[in-house]
Amino acid sequence: MKTEGTAEAPSGAMGHRQVLESLSGLLLALLVAMISSTVVSTALPLIIGSLNGSQTQYTWVVTATLLAATATTPIWGKLADLFNKKTLVQVAIVIFVIGSMISGFSQNTGQLIAARAFQGIGVGGLQALVQVVIAAIIPPRERGRYNGYLGAVMAVATVGGPLLGGLIVDVPWLGWRWCFFVGVPIAVAAFIVLQRTLKLETVRRENVQVDYLGAGLIAAGVSVLLIWVSFVGNSFDWLSWQTAVMVAGGVVLLALALAVERKVREPVVPLHIITQRTPALAIVASLAVGMAMFGGAVFLGQYFQVGRGYSPTEAGLLTIPLMGGVLVSSTVSGRLISRTGRIKPYIVAGTITLVIGFLGLGTVDHASPLWLVGVAMAIVGIGVGMTMQNLVLAVQNTVPLRDLGAASASVTFFRSLGGTIGVSVLGAVLANRVTADLSTALHVPAGQASTGSVSALNLKALPPEVQTIVHTVYGDATAHIFLISAAVGVVGVIAALLLKPLTLRTTLDVEPKTEAPASDPVAR
Repeated sequence: MKTEGTAEAPSGAMGHRQVLESLSGLLLALLVAMISSTVVSTALPLIIGSLNGSQTQYTWVVTATLLAATATTPIWGKLADLFNKKTLVQVAIVIFVIGSMISGFSQNTGQLIAARAFQGIGVGGLQALVQVVIAAIIPPRERGRYNGYLGAVMAVATVGGPLLGGLIVDVPWLGWRWCFFVGVPIAVAAFIVLQRTLKLETVRRENVQVDYLGAGLIAAGVSVLLIWVSFVGNSFDWLSWQTAVMVAGGVVLLALALAVERKVREPVVPLHIITQRTPALAIVASLAVGMAMFGGAVFLGQYFQVGRGYSPTEAGLLTIPLMGGVLVSSTVSGRLISRTGRIKPYIVAGTITLVIGFLGLGTVDHASPLWLVGVAMAIVGIGVGMTMQNLVLAVQNTVPLRDLGAASASVTFFRSLGGTIGVSVLGAVLANRVTADLSTALHVPAGQASTGSVSALNLKALPPEVQTIVHTVYGDATAHIFLISAAVGVVGVIAALLLKPLTLRTTLDVEPKTEAPASDPVAR
């Protein structure tokens, strides 16, 4: 029986086997979204070097995807509450495939950044919708047992992705463009598997409204501020008319977005959900964890290649401790959460572990022992595995099924927003630090951190003595952004400590509260 305002539900009770069959397609879709970044991560220094790009452009190749995913995630989440979830996942896959193909054929960094932004629209859909569909077919208490599968996919994408990306760029007859093409067959496979295995009822509500204006204002406001962060201190001063215009413009756009969200009937970021204690604290923690994790981890591949001189394949192998920590901690914590029903202790422990790991990475330089870097990365991975999925689960446990899409997407939105801000801010810090240090080391005027028109990231085109200087400068400068990540992670620890103790429910939907009869004196 279908009723208005009731979210989609499986046509019948699903056993473990049926859940696994449907989950297989969803995990393939999630793998596609994750591998789009991890395959490129170790290859990005070579890609930007081949296209003769700058450190700022390096940052924006990552930021463009994160920003597009962030801006569209709430829209995908709202659509999931209004339309067929399966169809939406497949649409996101198609958008991702088109963006991947365009990225692979890019001829310069500008084209690549634009293509990655389009690809990010599909990534945002996959990130939000996979979580929503899983929540629609598996009760919160049982979801922990499946977190191991999510952790395995995360590990395959995060460990196998950098290795695959390194191998692709190191094989002469393939080249870096295949880093974008390689995800296409996986996406096609996910599309087919979902078509055959995932079956959800469709609920259509009357007078559907999607808050495109609110999403657009949020995206515009964030974009203006991130562009300002990328160029301030380099292209113009901190105290300048450009700073005043961009900061004021970004703040005004975000204020307008808040006003719109308060008035529209179907807000893209539902304030009545995110202002509740558990969702609000989970969002704050997700924002901090996303900023620290994305912002710090994105530059590890660059540290190993540009700062230490390793090949893309070797850089991929060196990041295995980080991904191994994610796999182990997400699997173990997921099992324990399903067994006990308690989730707060693992979130608190995860955020604290994340901060400790980044403090460890904050001590590295261009000559640090690899075992020390590996241990610090493993600790960061353990923290990530214990927090990322569990913060979403904490929010999903507190909202009814009809609001599941909007709630899940809100957490993912703010986590992606934190990652976008982290990559942009830390990238700007790294770029300014590297520019200043290279200018000093090369005895050239500030801002000329390259030889002629050759980018400092295009190491093969630089003289050997300059390559050595670049290795040293990048290796030493990277530690500063890890220390900033640790400081941001402390905010996540505070938010996690303030969470109320939760016991995960065993039903798909929140059980309705029974009201006392009007004749009952207690009800009066």
